[in-house]
Amino acid sequence: MRLFDSTNIPLLGKALDVYALRQKVTASNLANITTHGYKSQSVSFEEHLATASQVSAVKGATTNDKHIKVGGAAALVDVDPQVQDTARNNPPGYSEMSSGFNDVDVDMEMAELAKNQIRFKFGSRLLGDTFKGIQKAIRGTL
Repeated sequence: MRLFDSTNIPLLGKALDVYALRQKVTASNLANITTHGYKSQSVSFEEHLATASQVSAVKGATTNDKHIKVGGAAALVDVDPQVQDTARNNPPGYSEMSSGFNDVDVDMEMAELAKNQIRFKFGSRLLGDTFKGIQKAIRGTL
């Protein structure tokens, strides 16, 4: 067991990684807005995290790393984000030619960029506050 495994630091670090990937994907969508045939992409993570955090009624114990896990929640930090084509998640009536060249909708991408920026700032602030708390505990200045 590592020192910070029992804190929220690994999960906050994973969240910041996801937000950074989401920023990269959104920037790629915006950069390719005039590319004919480009398919917009998105990052799915929250759904996988929700699935991993569900606890089943049956839980098996493992005594070896090679054992198959039965029931129970997966380690939340082991959940990885997935980049996928946005076309699969488009609502009915969504225009396949939003930009005139492909399915990238600049308004939707800018809104996602703003939401992602707010989430990243909040996550980094929480992580910074966590480290400040640890620092205060070490110095004994709580």
